[in-house]
This record gives sequence, structure tokens and C-alpha cells, in this order.
Amino acid sequence: MSNRHLARTIALQTLFAWDFNGKKAEHLEALIADNFSNFAPSFDDGGFVKDLVFGVKDHFETIDKYIVKYATEWPLDQITTVDRNILRLGIFELLYTLIPPRVAINEAIEIAKSFGGDSSGKFVNGVLGAIYNDEPEIKKRDNKEELEASKKEAGSETVNAEAAAIEEKPLV
Repeated sequence: MSNRHLARTIALQTLFAWDFNGKKAEHLEALIADNFSNFAPSFDDGGFVKDLVFGVKDHFETIDKYIVKYATEWPLDQITTVDRNILRLGIFELLYTLIPPRVAINEAIEIAKSFGGDSSGKFVNGVLGAIYNDEPEIKKRDNKEELEASKKEAGSETVNAEAAAIEEKPLV
């Protein structure tokens, strides 16, 4: 298991407990510490778990609006706590981080397959895929990643100029 995958798993466990217990922000630090001690006592993630957890907490109202908008068949309170928090993590990574969008989506799907129900992976894929397809800023970021990879392979000045032309804007 990669370090980032393990960190996302710890973040999910923390967000699950936070959500299940009424979203009490004052308990987040203790939940993170407890999850590290129980699941990865010698793991140093460089603060990635805290970034994810506190990022979701700070933006959960906006993130939940995306869930409501893109999971139209499911009222938010009827989505399982696991799936809801996997979606929150995935949406946070799509909207508020520089993590390549396809990586964020794939990681969320894999976590859903591991921790969710039989159809969780498909559900998470459907919701995050719809957001990816509807949000041009997310696609731009993905295109920039592809251009950077091409630049490294080709060493082309043309690719470099194309990559520079893509604006860096806040996503939300």
C-alpha cells in the first residue's frame, strides 16, 4: 500500500468517526492521533492526513452541495456514512488540491471498493466522474498534467508554451 493511499485510508476513518459522531471539530485532532496510533503508529505522512481531514471539514458545506447536485437519486442523509465521506475526500481533492484529478478519482474508487458496499466503487466513480466532466477548471488541471508529462518526454518548447498558457486559478 502506498503512503498516500494509507494516508487517505486514515483520513477516511477519521472523517467517518467525525461524521458519525455529529461533526464535532474539537475532536478531529484526537481522532487523527487515535487512528495513527491504531493503524499506522510509525507512519509519517508529512501532514497529508491533516490537510485532507481539515480541508474537508473547512469546506464540507460546499462539498456536500456537490454531492447533492451529482448524486441526484440519493438524499445526502441516505448515502452510507462510508460512501459520503469517500465522496467528500474525492471532491475535496478535485476542487481544492493540485493532485491530478484522475489520481484523486482512482484513489477514491479504490478506497470505496475496500471499505464500501458492493456498488460503492461504481457510485463514487459516477459522482466524481460527473463532477470531473462538468468542471472545466478540473479538466484544465488534468490537461496541464498531461502537458507537463509530454514536456518531460519530448523536451519540446512548444509543449512548454502550451503548459504555460494554461492559467492557474483557484478552483472554487
